[in-house]
Amino acid sequence: MFYNHPDFHEMLKPETELEVRLLENPLFQEGLNWGKPRFGHPEGKVGLHVRDVLANVERQAKSVEERQQLRTIAIVHDTFKFREFELGRRVKHHGLMAREFMEGQISDACLLDIIELHDEAFYCWRNAHLEHQPLTASLRLEKLLERLGENLPLYFDFYKCDTQTGDKVQAPLYWFEQVVASL
Repeated sequence: MFYNHPDFHEMLKPETELEVRLLENPLFQEGLNWGKPRFGHPEGKVGLHVRDVLANVERQAKSVEERQQLRTIAIVHDTFKFREFELGRRVKHHGLMAREFMEGQISDACLLDIIELHDEAFYCWRNAHLEHQPLTASLRLEKLLERLGENLPLYFDFYKCDTQTGDKVQAPLYWFEQVVASL
């Protein structure tokens, strides 16, 4: 679903050449304009969600470097949801599509991994608590933690910025906070 929206440059206030390039890309603009209000995302459009995540980044970033990393992840993370819904959810996750797009823009493996995996902690929680599949959840979590390695703190900081928006259920964040604290 495509909706027109006021200038995303004005709303998201790009700070780097990369951010400007992304916001000028027609495919990216289509992604930011996609969406309608729904549970977890009462704001509707992806661009409005990104604005809310960026506000959390402003409050939560621990350094100038982390702030810029989190901004990059935030601007990209959900922008390809429209393609996921066009193709069908089981074909390819929007995080993977965002990563593939960003591989042509950046080479930072940490940022690329977090962009791709940004929803994975939620899926681990969902497997354990909603689908009652503790083994699946445990294996999935183990794989996530192994893949993130030393990048877990940045992943967690982004997960927190993303999850504390709209009317998202906070239980997955509280659960993941306990996981991270126990390591």
